[in-house]
Amino acid sequence: MRSPVTGPHLEPLRTRIEEFDMTVASTAAYLRGLWPELEHVTFQVVDAPAEAIHDDHVDRWKVDHDERRIVFFRLPIVRFLRTQEGEEKDEKLLIESCVFRAVADFLGRDPWELAPGRYRHF
Repeated sequence: MRSPVTGPHLEPLRTRIEEFDMTVASTAAYLRGLWPELEHVTFQVVDAPAEAIHDDHVDRWKVDHDERRIVFFRLPIVRFLRTQEGEEKDEKLLIESCVFRAVADFLGRDPWELAPGRYRHF
């Protein structure tokens, strides 16, 4: 059986909130390297928006073209994209997916266009 390196009695090296923030930041940095249009865009993470629940959807991010800002709502992303316990890798991929979709929304593109060649099938 495997267990975390820190053991059952020690706290993890990073909290879930820090992991979320780091995943958003690293994905945003990757996309900034590919798209110069994102150079002066601010990426921000907040717990939840004042009004996230609508009749047909729940906001997971907000794109503000005027202020050149993309805001990610951590709680709706984590709560509605929750995977089975212990599947941190899948959760990270889902967070990255939200960043890709929000940036695609900001740029007016399809998310698959953001990193051409990255997902090549051999």
